[in-house]
Amino acid sequence: MALFSIPNFKIAGISCCVPKNVVFNKDYKWISEKERNVLIKKTGIEEKRHADSDTTTADFCEVSAEKLIEGLGWKKEEIELLVFVSQSRDFILPATACILQDKLGLSHSAIAFDVSMGCSGFPYGLSIVGNYIAHCGIKKALLMMGDVSPISSYRDKTTYPLFGHAGSAIAFEYDEKAAPMHFNLQTDGSGYKAIMIPAGGMRNFPTRKMFEIKKIEKGVYRNNMQLVLDGYAVFDFSLREVVPNINALLQFAETSLDKTDYVVFHQANMLINDTLRKKLKLPVEKVPSSLKKFGNTSSASIPVTVVTELQNQVANQKLNILYCGFGVGLSWGSVIAQTENIYCPDLLEI
Repeated sequence: MALFSIPNFKIAGISCCVPKNVVFNKDYKWISEKERNVLIKKTGIEEKRHADSDTTTADFCEVSAEKLIEGLGWKKEEIELLVFVSQSRDFILPATACILQDKLGLSHSAIAFDVSMGCSGFPYGLSIVGNYIAHCGIKKALLMMGDVSPISSYRDKTTYPLFGHAGSAIAFEYDEKAAPMHFNLQTDGSGYKAIMIPAGGMRNFPTRKMFEIKKIEKGVYRNNMQLVLDGYAVFDFSLREVVPNINALLQFAETSLDKTDYVVFHQANMLINDTLRKKLKLPVEKVPSSLKKFGNTSSASIPVTVVTELQNQVANQKLNILYCGFGVGLSWGSVIAQTENIYCPDLLEI
């Protein structure tokens, strides 16, 4: 296990942006009304947001970042690092972070790069930014994350009802008095096929054949350019790995869940998240959820949950929060962070 601590940096602000367009699972006509009701009950997802074809993850992250910069009173030339965590970049190349650096008007001396991560993007992203601030002299940084793309087939009942679209931005500052953040990051690439898009990269370059729709099983039709999700494998992985990861982190940080104000999970689905909550013996009120209204928004799911469910708390209180992301890769990780008076504006919509 990669257990480590990073000192001297803090979260200054969190902002999120989602599409205005609301899609309701009760209106998902591909399956029967009975199946829809069972699906909603198991996943906890009643609605989600879908972007139009002209709006990308970068657009939602840009809006989120502009709100943070304005609200924090930052000067753009002071921002020295921009990290974009997403699996739905604007282009195969160049890096979307480079485009965002220009759109935001950041200095040419700023570092900007992409990280291809999904469900575990929040703890991984924090660790990257934290190390730059703690060890490389960076004073102000932006971490952007989320996913927006038409990667789920409407005729795939295993994926389409689950995923929503969102973008987020988290602002970080150097602070020599900040309590260290503690991390536990892990990977098991042998399970990469559990969540994947089979074609479109260099291994299986897109051809006309890759776009042919095929019947996989009853209720599941898709092509090789669309998302594949092995729900049983993901469920087993989550229940096998997440709790030991969290327990090891708590031991390393010499703390306990009793001293933790909130545990914010990646919003996979209600069946997984509630099972994890029960295994950790956590009360419902300590485990906020945004699944009902936003679904699984990949790496943006933790920021979306903070903004929509914990806005007043993070803005006005000193808190110890454990964040945990897990999924595509397979990759998972947890971070314990102490926060105080974070700038957390209302959820943005475009």
